Amino acid sequence: MVQKGILVVVSGFAGAGKGTIMKQLVSEYDNYALSVSATSRNPRPGEVDGVNYFFKSREEFEEMIKNDELIEHAEYVGNYYGTPKAFVEKQLQEGKNVILEIEIQGAMQIKKKFPEALLVFIMPPSAAELKRRLVGRGTETPEVIDMRMKRAIQESEGIENYDFIVVNDVVEDCTKRLNGMIEASRYTPSRQADFINEVRAGLREI
Repeated sequence: MVQKGILVVVSGFAGAGKGTIMKQLVSEYDNYALSVSATSRNPRPGEVDGVNYFFKSREEFEEMIKNDELIEHAEYVGNYYGTPKAFVEKQLQEGKNVILEIEIQGAMQIKKKFPEALLVFIMPPSAAELKRRLVGRGTETPEVIDMRMKRAIQESEGIENYDFIVVNDVVEDCTKRLNGMIEASRYTPSRQADFINEVRAGLREI
């Protein structure tokens, strides 16, 4: 019998390196599936529809909300982001750990609907390093960078609601730590309830 996969929610400040860590995790280990989010924002250079995001118009996204096609959604810096249901449920049943890269508001929605979900927050080594990475991307205006830094202040107030934090100092090291945390979480009593009950029943029969 295939053990159901773990739903893993990964959040972090813009510029903390979430996307890089997720790509590394999926390429190094074969038991992960990276969920593709839907968004109403415009594609950045090099982004591909259906690979990086499902790019939707604002009207299309609101129709998805209305039809309950998303397990979570949020509005961030003027655009919608959300996670389509069907893909996530299929991968979990096939035993894959499904990674959702979403912001803090959506993460809290997930935790309410799926209490067994594992919440991980990716942190930069420092605030100064975070700003350096945002500037270094070269994809956003100074105004947007300033908005993201202010947003990070707000998001920092919710980190305590996560199960783990991982500092992204060296990508390879961060990826290994994250995989270790996810694998260890498979052996919590709540995720081993069937096995516990099986042993318990056996003890009663002896």
